[in-house]
Amino acid sequence: MPAVTGIKSSSARVAIGLGLLLGGAIVLSAAMGVVRLPFVQVLGVIWEKLCGRGPVDALASAIIWDVRLPRILTAAIVGAGLSVSGVVFQGILRNPLADPYTLGISAGAAFGACVAFFFNMSYFQGLSVGLCAFAGAIMTLAVVLYLSGGTAGYSSNNLILSGIIVAAILSAGISFLKYAADERVSVIIFWLMGSFAAKTWMDVGLAFAFVSIGAGVCLCFGRDLNLMALGDRAAASLGMDVKKSRLILLAAASLIAALCVSVSGIIGFVGLLVPHMMRGIVGADNQWLMPVSLLAGAVLLLCADTFTRAVLPSELPIGVLTALIGGPFFCYVFKRQFFGKQRF
Repeated sequence: MPAVTGIKSSSARVAIGLGLLLGGAIVLSAAMGVVRLPFVQVLGVIWEKLCGRGPVDALASAIIWDVRLPRILTAAIVGAGLSVSGVVFQGILRNPLADPYTLGISAGAAFGACVAFFFNMSYFQGLSVGLCAFAGAIMTLAVVLYLSGGTAGYSSNNLILSGIIVAAILSAGISFLKYAADERVSVIIFWLMGSFAAKTWMDVGLAFAFVSIGAGVCLCFGRDLNLMALGDRAAASLGMDVKKSRLILLAAASLIAALCVSVSGIIGFVGLLVPHMMRGIVGADNQWLMPVSLLAGAVLLLCADTFTRAVLPSELPIGVLTALIGGPFFCYVFKRQFFGKQRF
């Protein structure tokens, strides 16, 4: 019991530290950009808006509140959502290489967005691309569940194989749409690379609502996710309805991933790397791993987006940066974790 209490206390300290770091990163990011602003002014604008008072500096208020904060908060929410769904997918599939895109969710969202661009849809006040991407991701999940379902439920191997098959088909569809898009192909390619440019408070509200609901469901099933690591038979012997819990967790994690992709485009490696990094700090208890990964993912993607927006001479798509950083880092983790253990 003292050891368990010590682990919980350590995990709580990590969560508090990440929460403070996230708050500081938001203020720092809001101050950075083409127009540099003092931290005190950033805090003043936020305080004035939250308290309902008129702005002291209208220009600074417009830059911080209307331009930077929606993008900053959207990046943080998407990073949090991708990280939580990564933890869930790795726990459900019992595969350390799993992430929000393993089941083809990203391919489905990308295909839906490409369809919207291809037909030049402009309905729902500019939300057509996001809605099509979200619909594509949800339909992809339905197809994957249909293909992998059987009398024994949704096994990990069947889910992974179904996801790979569906993602391959959708990737071919995306390639065809890019080939046939002519002058719109550049818009499709830019969206596929991921970006938080031109985000609004509507994007923040939608992302926060869906990610909060999905993450709340996942956190409620944290104990079940721990039991799944023991295997289906062991979990069922402990009184868990494995099929029901797996389906609920799959739906919640896929909902989060679908929303994140529809808002930001394709951003890889966040849901893959953050759970690995946090698992080494707080351990494998998903009841703590999920909230800690949520905060760490928010900090990571926010810092990456701030770097592309305010540090680089010209803005780089965020998906390109996360792939450039995450790819080599994951190769190192994979080599050390798997082949290193086999060597000894």
